Formats: sequence, structure tokens, C-alpha cells
Amino acid sequence: MSRTKEQTVDLPRLARPARISTARRRPSVTSSGPWPLVFVGPLMAGIAVFYLWPVARTIYFSFTKWGVFGGARWIGLENYRRLASDPEIGRALLNTVVYTCIALVGVPIALLLADLMSRPGLRCRQVYRALYFLPYITMPVAIAMIWRIIYNGDFGVLNWVLGRFGVPAQHWLSTEWLALVCVAVVGVWMEVGFYVIIFSAAMNAIPADVNEAAALDGAGSWRRFRSITVPLLTPSIFFVTVITVIAGFQVFDLLFVLLGPSNPVTAQTQSLVYLFYSDAFVSNDKGYGAAVAVVILAIVGLVTVVQFRLQRKWVQYG
Repeated sequence: MSRTKEQTVDLPRLARPARISTARRRPSVTSSGPWPLVFVGPLMAGIAVFYLWPVARTIYFSFTKWGVFGGARWIGLENYRRLASDPEIGRALLNTVVYTCIALVGVPIALLLADLMSRPGLRCRQVYRALYFLPYITMPVAIAMIWRIIYNGDFGVLNWVLGRFGVPAQHWLSTEWLALVCVAVVGVWMEVGFYVIIFSAAMNAIPADVNEAAALDGAGSWRRFRSITVPLLTPSIFFVTVITVIAGFQVFDLLFVLLGPSNPVTAQTQSLVYLFYSDAFVSNDKGYGAAVAVVILAIVGLVTVVQFRLQRKWVQYG
């Protein structure tokens, strides 16, 4: 009886499998030595030197007054008080908002083009994508010079084409508000190709079975695009919208080259960045120009935060 008791007690102990830990130990930061800092350090140093330090200096200079021969003198909030009563800042902000709204029109245009180029059976698809992408990788100054010839009121190509249909010639770049719209059209033309590439890559990630099942249920191409493609592309649409708004608030080169400082409507068409350039480098009022730059940074940051808040209501992840 004692043996059976010992067997009943000892056999489960012998049959019990030994626990073998298969989990890999995670190396701690301290055990890795200085190597994480060696790889991350240059990147963080570059961000600190070329991004954070200029931002901090700009904020500091916005509270100063610069002399003709250099040197900054602390004046507190004087630049911001002057900015609040400056009528040019309101007009520049309005021009920037109008330009950004027109630039956002390029998002649905790029979405439709990407859908057309993703249709099965389309030949030379890669050629079309490359042609649309070429303006994006071309220097903005070169593009602006070409479009300046197209928009020329005396011998421009656009007036020549419209004249064939009986439309009178227009001074596209020297008419108030019309000049801003023309510049925004060039901006849309430049950016659409980049958006097409992003949307095309996102469309290729959509499973083909989803569209095939919808087609078997009788859904047409427009219904599939509206009910399947667009909802699945909302993360990409959100990303494109954010970078479009940021780029719209930073517009300068197209305005500077297309209009030029001698244009009679430049003062009525300038953007916030153009106003910063005029105050800081033309008028040599670097303290006031730094205040304008801080306002631009605050507006862009605020608009971006609002976009990230609103994306929770319409962006579908997964």
C-alpha cells in the first residue's frame, strides 16, 4: 500500500513537463551600451540645430527691434501690437486662405485621376503617372517662368488660344484676385502628380475581391468608387489634405516669380510668407518679420491640430 501511495504521489511529479521559457529576453538600454545614442545622436543634433534652435531664435527676435547696422534691442510685445493693427496682415491672411482653399481642389482631382489610371486594361499606365509626376519634381522657379509666359497679357499662349474662340485678352497676372487664382491654378497643377502617386499606391492595396463582390451584386463603377474606394482611402486623403494645407500657408516662390515686386497687384496678392519676406529682408525690419513668422507658425500649428481632431469623425482606419 505504501508503494502504491508513493507511486500515486511520485508519478505525477515525474510526468509533469519541465517549463522551458521560449520568450526572448529584451535587451535593456543600459545593456546595449552607447550604441543607441551613437545612431540617434546625429539625427537629434541635426533637428536641434536646424529646426529647434532657429524656431527659438525667431521667437526671441520677435520681441526685439533691429537697427540699420544690426543689433537687437528688446521691445517686448511692441511688434505684436503693431501686427494686430496692421491691415496688410489681414489681407495677406485672406490671400493665403483663398490660395489654400483653391489648392485643396487638387485633392479630388488627383483622386479621380488615380481611379481612372487604376482601371484594368489601361495601357501605358506608368507613362501617365510619370507625366503627371514630372511637374512635382521640376523646380518651382522654372515652372513659374513658363507659366508667366503662358499668362502674359500681350503675347501669352493662353490669350492666343482663347482669342481663337472670340474671348478678349486678359491681363491674368496684373488683375486683382484673378492673379491669385492664376497662381493657385499653377500650384494645383504642380502638386496633383504627387497626390496621384499616393492615391494610386493606396488603391493597389485594396483587395480585388471587395470590388469583384460589389460588381457581382450589381454595383456600378461610380458606386464602387464612392462606397468602397473613397472610404478605404480616407487615411491617404487625410494625409494629402494636411500636407496641402501646410504647403498652402507656405506659398512664396510662385507668387514671387509669377508676379514680381514691380507688379501693381503684388501688395494686394501677397501671402503671409511674402509679407514676412518683405518686412524682414526688403524693409530690413527683422524683428517685425520674426513676429510675422511666429504668427505663421502658430496658425499652421492650430490648423493642423484642428485637422487631427476632425479626422476622428471621417477617417476610417482598418
